Amino acid sequence: MLWIKAFHIISIITWFAALFYLPRLFVYHAMSDDKVSIERFKVMERKLYHGIMMPSFVIATALGVWMLQDYAWQIYAGQYWLHTKLALVGVLIAYHFYCGHLLSIFKADQNTRSHVFYRWFNEFPVLILVAIIILVVVRPF
Repeated sequence: MLWIKAFHIISIITWFAALFYLPRLFVYHAMSDDKVSIERFKVMERKLYHGIMMPSFVIATALGVWMLQDYAWQIYAGQYWLHTKLALVGVLIAYHFYCGHLLSIFKADQNTRSHVFYRWFNEFPVLILVAIIILVVVRPF
């Protein structure tokens, strides 16, 4: 089970790297006004989302469910920190797929938001990450 946990943590780190970087690409894409830069950002965003972000999300989720089914749920089912953590993971999954939606908006050249929106949007997964780490390590309730 420790191998599963190790690969779960590795895939989470990879997923978060992509969750931090894709919105940053959106910031620069929203600031771009020349065709070459816009097309370059489209390629970078697509490769990041489909080549790194989606596979790491799938692996992290699959391994997390595996651990949850195998032993964690029996041990921690009555502890609300786990329920809160899983709710935050659900929010993070929604954020992930919203990034995919934004990717399709940029791909179709239909973005109407400024780079300032994406700068704020980029900070959201940091808050979720901090909360999840505190819940898992401290287990406050």
